[in-house]
Amino acid sequence: MPRTLEVVAAEASTCTRCNLAEQGRTQVVFGSGDPAADLLFIGEGPGAEEDRRGLPFVGRSGKLLDRLLAEELGMDRSQCYIANVVKCRPPGNRDPRPDEIAACRPWLAEQLELIRPRVLISLGRFAAQWLLETNEGITKLRGRSYPYGDAVLIPTLHPAAALRGGGAPLAQMRADFVRAKQVLAGGEG
Repeated sequence: MPRTLEVVAAEASTCTRCNLAEQGRTQVVFGSGDPAADLLFIGEGPGAEEDRRGLPFVGRSGKLLDRLLAEELGMDRSQCYIANVVKCRPPGNRDPRPDEIAACRPWLAEQLELIRPRVLISLGRFAAQWLLETNEGITKLRGRSYPYGDAVLIPTLHPAAALRGGGAPLAQMRADFVRAKQVLAGGEG
């Protein structure tokens, strides 16, 4: 059977590679969107609402993400793909542990390989640090573009940070989304 996102998602749905499978997950939150998308968002991991519904970024942060997609990129989530570093909700929304990330790494790697996006937007410190293999903070990482394989990576704040922080973080996210739009249009990031 050829490797498709559907095949990989079906395999991931029964994953027991790490202890998150036994720590209260309701279901694996593999990802959603266009399997041929030029734009892929990567967050940290599912929260409670995502775990309940089986879809990434469907709570308050997801509503803000949808709004920024529409306002800054003229897109909706059906035109991009949304995934997370880990596919199961860590208890209490804690940061995923190194062994959990290592166990989940092949799922995200296969998503990236199958989708082959032109632009990646990491949402928040955790995803940016993981993708760029750095301990640098998100405030230093954001505002720039980074080569990532055949794609361009644009780190931005997590929507939850903009919801907590108000105008300044929201303006920074908007600027990062505009940077992504420029790269997608064939310009420099």
